[in-house]
Amino acid sequence: MDQYWLEVAVDTTPECLDDLAAYLTGCGIVGLVLESEADFDQFMEEQKPFWDDVDETLKASWKGVSRVKFYVTQDEEGQARLDEVQAGLEAFRGRVDKEAGTLTVTTISLREEDWAENWKQYYQPFPVGDRLYVVPEWMRGQEIPEGRRPLYLNPGLIFGTGSHGTTRLCLEGVEHYVKEGDRVLDLGTGSGILAIAALLLGAKEAVGCDIDSKAVRVAAENAGYNGIKDSFRVYAGDINEDKGLRQKLAGQYQLVLANIIADVIIPLSAVAGDYLAPDGLFLTSGIIESRAQDVAQALIRNGFVILETRTREGWVSYTARKKG
Repeated sequence: MDQYWLEVAVDTTPECLDDLAAYLTGCGIVGLVLESEADFDQFMEEQKPFWDDVDETLKASWKGVSRVKFYVTQDEEGQARLDEVQAGLEAFRGRVDKEAGTLTVTTISLREEDWAENWKQYYQPFPVGDRLYVVPEWMRGQEIPEGRRPLYLNPGLIFGTGSHGTTRLCLEGVEHYVKEGDRVLDLGTGSGILAIAALLLGAKEAVGCDIDSKAVRVAAENAGYNGIKDSFRVYAGDINEDKGLRQKLAGQYQLVLANIIADVIIPLSAVAGDYLAPDGLFLTSGIIESRAQDVAQALIRNGFVILETRTREGWVSYTARKKG
């Protein structure tokens, strides 16, 4: 029996694009695709050496575009998720201090096979930091830039590709801080991209967890694509609520990662220190600028010292160490 998905697009303005992405992430929506006329123009500029001309119809179709796309299953569960998103859009408009645009929601029904092919057009190889090169698994075999380590990824149906600003921030942090032989804990692992990056860059072991049980399969598959499956364990559950999960994750890690959202990082900051080795680091991302101060205060309140703050495209990442 064919599985059907809804491709959902929410129209907004360029200045509100990241705020809308943060709102959707807070609703539990992941695997977001951000589209804008500016990104299209940049892509076309980068492709100039390879294309002689640009189809004017294609160019016109991107005129004024600023939207976020995501996918939900076309069933009762998916419809409930979509209803929740739509119900909160006007409240979202009232919270942001910028013009949000129409916030019009449109949907297209796709079979899973059609979805897979439609989605792949958004996902191309890209460099991260100084050493990594993220490559779609189905593009394996293409030339890798000199001096970079390929990270092969198939995010699955609902997990992000790693190209979003929040994940790039965290990947750059992993590259900067991970050391040979480290143990790494990835809270909210999703596709497993952060933990896999750490292992490729020298960590000896990574453990991940995610509230979505699908992450266990997807992250394990991605670890397999990179030849590190035996070094990466993934569990499903909520570390804040599940005592059994906390026991499975018990240990000391040199690097604890949380690329989620502010409202999840804040309570995590109360328990993350329990998993850190002496001088271990808590690396957080997924924090919209408007919530950065809230997260910083929570980190400090729970005994952390913030060592580094990095920003990208309206998002914030903190690197913190536990006092004492």
